Amino acid sequence: MDFVADALFDGRKLRMLTVVELYTRECLAIDVGQSLKGEDVVRTLNAIAAQRGLPATIRTDSGNEFISRVMDR
Repeated sequence: MDFVADALFDGRKLRMLTVVELYTRECLAIDVGQSLKGEDVVRTLNAIAAQRGLPATIRTDSGNEFISRVMDR
């Protein structure tokens, strides 16, 4: 799970939350928005868990994007 950033032709920024299953390299979700918050991450993960069940572990990069009270809950 990681964030990717890009910009549109007019300079507006886009952020994408990408969730990839490491063993099969299957992309489970790409959530796109101009501003993604902890609630958006939780919503995306809950949708994946509802379809596929809970994972044994979740791996993220070492950035601070995943530090929030909403994620901790």
